[in-house]
Amino acid sequence: MPDADGFDEFYRDTRQRLLGVVYVLTGNLAEAQDAVQEAYIRAWQRWSTVCRYDDPEAWVRVVASRIAVSRWRSLRSRARAYLRHGADESVPGPGTDTLEVVAALRQLPEEQRVAIALYYLLGMPVAEVARETDAPVGTVKARLSRGRAALAGLLKVVELEDAADA
Repeated sequence: MPDADGFDEFYRDTRQRLLGVVYVLTGNLAEAQDAVQEAYIRAWQRWSTVCRYDDPEAWVRVVASRIAVSRWRSLRSRARAYLRHGADESVPGPGTDTLEVVAALRQLPEEQRVAIALYYLLGMPVAEVARETDAPVGTVKARLSRGRAALAGLLKVVELEDAADA
């Protein structure tokens, strides 16, 4: 178990200085906070070794700086890719029918919702849905049947035979 008291004292004594340095490097307080937090996590994980260094603060500062630079490089690479390939085609939002179906699905019990999603959206056979949900095949069939009936009621679906009789 690392020396928690020693680490806590180290953290209290150094956190503001490190945050200031990394903030100056990044120019973004949130990014600096994330990088410094990650560096302290790594220091805590190795505290039994880091605490014996001549200057543990320097170790954390280097780690935080590298994390910040790595994130900056990643963002820069994404920006270059965006400039090279352009923005993704805009995808239209879901239609009202989709929103109604999703709202109705949310009202179903979780087991029915999962069975319906796996069977109808992913096209899994009933046996595979049973394996995935760790339920007997008969239970999956019952969940699908009850789920369809509940959805029909929630969506006010009129069966074709009823519509032909009207």
